[in-house]
This record gives sequence, C-alpha cells and structure tokens, in this order.
Amino acid sequence: MIREQRRKKRRRKMILCIFLIVLMFLAIAALIVVKVFTVENVVVEGNELYSSEQIQEMVLNDEYSWNSLYVELKYRLIDVGEVPFVDSMEVTLDDPHTVRISVYEKGILGSFYIDTLGQYAYFDKDGFVVETSSEVIKDVPKVTGISCDTVVLYEKLPLENEDVLDDLLGLTQILQKYDLSPEEIHYDSSGNPQLTYGNIEVIVGSDEYLTQKAARLAAILPQLSGLSGTLHLETWTPDTTDIVFEREDL
Repeated sequence: MIREQRRKKRRRKMILCIFLIVLMFLAIAALIVVKVFTVENVVVEGNELYSSEQIQEMVLNDEYSWNSLYVELKYRLIDVGEVPFVDSMEVTLDDPHTVRISVYEKGILGSFYIDTLGQYAYFDKDGFVVETSSEVIKDVPKVTGISCDTVVLYEKLPLENEDVLDDLLGLTQILQKYDLSPEEIHYDSSGNPQLTYGNIEVIVGSDEYLTQKAARLAAILPQLSGLSGTLHLETWTPDTTDIVFEREDL
C-alpha cells in the first residue's frame, strides 16, 4: 500500500515536472516571438500601380502587425481580400525583422481603358477585361470613339468590328514599346486614331507604317514640350517624309 502511494507520488512529480518544462519552453517560445519577431523592415516588390507605402498599409493593417511572425501566419491563413488591379499578394519573412510583400498585379500597364456606364473597364494587351473600377490609373490611356453596350470581367472587348480591336491592341503595344503612352486615344468616324499628349494632338491616320510613325513621334514629341497644336503623321510614308505641326496659341 505504502509502495503504491510512493509510486503515485513519483508519477505526480514526474507529470508536474514535465508540465513545468513544457510551460517553460512555451514561455521561452512566446518571449522569442514577442522580442525577436518584430517588424523593422518591409520590402515591397512587383508593384507599379500602387506605391510601396500603400501596399504596406494594406498588409500591416491591425494592432498586431508589429509582429513579423503574426503577419506571415495571418496572410498564410487569411486572404488579403479583393484589391483593385492586384491578382494576389504573397507575404514572407526574409529574417525575423524583415517582411517581404510580393505583389502580382494584373496586366494593365501598357494597355487601355474605356468609360462604360460610369465605370472604367481596363483591358490587358490581348483585349480582355481585367478590372472594372471607378479609379483612374496613371499612364493608362483612355480610349474614346468606340463603344460597347456591356463589358464582362475576363472576357474580350465586345466590338462588332474585330479589326478595330486588333488595330487598337497593335497601336497600344507599339506606343508602349516607344514609351509613348498618351492620355487619350480617340477613334474618328473613319476608324483612325488620334492621340492626346497634354496640349498636343497627334493625327496618326491608318495603321500603315505604324511602327515608323511611332519612331518619328518619339523623336519629335520632346521638342514640342510647352507648345500646343496638332502634329500630322497621317500622310507620312517612306517616300513622303514631311511631318507638319500646326501650332496653336495657348
């Protein structure tokens, strides 16, 4: 009987010791998490449409975001949510003090948008709707002179004349290549584009010799800084190389 009591007492002591050891390890682990995993540096990559500060505010958005381990675990378990123009964001740790936010944006830059029913529909380089929003994104040209009744997310711009869409996609890609993104691309009644750069209007004409016209425009446009008027490229050919600028008084 006494032997049994001693055995029980030793068992209780062992269980208590194990409990205290586990408790001690948990306390040490908690101390490490609190004292070591602190956010001191935030690295943001892959962002063009949003600034690094904006991305940081989206991710470090609650009272516990000072803890880097908490931030990483939070975004492993919880979706960031819908962010306009962003496909996804990945949050990882470079070290206990450095949070890395990798941003995967939708392919909007270098493409275009149209105003439809009070909303802006943004298209990628293939003409598919990648976002609808009330926000206007810098350096994405607005397209006017073409219209459609409805646009559907992730579907192609529904134009009756697909040649116009092909011309538009070709034009925007060439303009991007020469870093010539205009504020607006307007299609006239003949289906020819006109570009707006501040107070400068550029009449492009047909898509014939479009690459050569873009190259000439890239060379001429900086020389027109501060001026107002219309630049005529519609008559340019390899044989007719004169380019006329009709200046207007501001």
